[in-house]
This record gives sequence, structure tokens and C-alpha cells, in this order.
Amino acid sequence: MIAHSADVDDRAQVAESAHIWHLAQVRERAVVGANCIIGRGAYIDAGVIVGENCKIQNNALVYAPAVLEDGVFVGPAAVFTNDAFPRAVNVDGTLKSANDWEMTGVTVRRGASIGARAVVLGGVDVGEWALVAAGAVVTKDVPAHALVAGVPAKRVAWVGASGEPLEERDGVWTEPSSGAEFIERDGRIYQG
Repeated sequence: MIAHSADVDDRAQVAESAHIWHLAQVRERAVVGANCIIGRGAYIDAGVIVGENCKIQNNALVYAPAVLEDGVFVGPAAVFTNDAFPRAVNVDGTLKSANDWEMTGVTVRRGASIGARAVVLGGVDVGEWALVAAGAVVTKDVPAHALVAGVPAKRVAWVGASGEPLEERDGVWTEPSSGAEFIERDGRIYQG
């Protein structure tokens, strides 16, 4: 389903089961996987890859060359940037062209969630099942299962696949709803 007011380039690949809502824009060479929902006013840049079962909420801006793996959630008005040194002009004052800078994309791994109005800087990798809090500014990689918050974002907890904070007891982290167990080692958490 593609809303009449959505702008989907003919060169984009959009799965038939995807839903593209009003005023969303999906640019050339973008790929939108099965069962995805692209909210009102969202922007999917040229060449962005969106896996299956993703939800990109209203007014989110996903700039190339971002890659969203399966099951990713992007909250309302979240922004993925792609320029480490943004400038409109070159040192000599001439307007920058596409050839005057190098794009650096965001990668969001399977099942991760990005909160409303969060900003993720280009080149950052957000790990599987990680959770970025609303309004966070993510300047460095986020480990799998980490909950990060603040400006700049820092890890404040570990979360399970459900999004619930893990509880620690005797060096073992447990997801309350599933009972899944994790071990923390070297600033990362591992299931098992």
C-alpha cells in the first residue's frame, strides 16, 4: 500500500507488503523490505536499505548510505546523519557538490530501536536489540542489548529482546519476561 501523496521513485524497490504513508519520500535505489511501515513525512534517501518488518515513524529522516536490518524501529522525527564534516561550501567558497564529501552511513542491527527525536551520527553501528532513548545523540557505536541515553549517549542499562531492562544477580543478567540469561564481559553482554 502506497498512499497517493507519497513520493516513491520508480527505481526504488518496495516490497508489495510494505506500507508507505502520506507525504513520505522513498528515493531512487532505496530498498524497503516486506511488511515495513514507513510513516507520514518520513524520508528514505537514495540507496538506503531497509530490511523486513521495520517501522519507521512519522517525519524520521534516514540518509544514505544507512542500512537497517530486519525488525528495526525508528521513532518519530529521528535523524540518521551521513556527513562527518558538514559544510555548504568548499574552502574556496564554491558550493559543495556530491563529489566534495564522503558519505558515512548508520547501520542499525536486527531488532534495535531508535527513540523519538534521537540523532545518530554517520558511521555509527547500533547493535542487535539495542535501545536508543528518545532525544539521545549517538556519537559512537552502541553494543548489542545496550540502552543508551543522553547527549552524548552513554550506556545506562542492558535490555533484552523485549526492550525490558535486564536484572543482575550474582554476575548473571536476566530478562524478566523470558528468563533469557546474559553474561557481561569487556563492556559487552553475551547471551548464554
